[in-house]
Amino acid sequence: MYVIRLPDGRLRVPHSVLADSAEGTGRIIAQAYVEIGPGDPDYDRLLGQSLTEEELAEKRRRWRDEDADLLRRFEEWKADLEGDGPSGAEG
Repeated sequence: MYVIRLPDGRLRVPHSVLADSAEGTGRIIAQAYVEIGPGDPDYDRLLGQSLTEEELAEKRRRWRDEDADLLRRFEEWKADLEGDGPSGAEG
């Protein structure tokens, strides 16, 4: 999860919560965002690592593109390996 810089200057910051379940059957881990403004003690520290929503969307698009290329290269490698392996070797 990333710190997101909103157009109004506020930051949307990831926040995790660990709590006991209401039924007493275990623990619940929840992840959400909270918004903080310039008056928050952590604002200046988090501002430096924040991304705009557009920058985050671009980062995700690049990951998808790179993942597709990586998957294609892996499938080519796997096909080459299977062709050279015991099942493809002439005996």
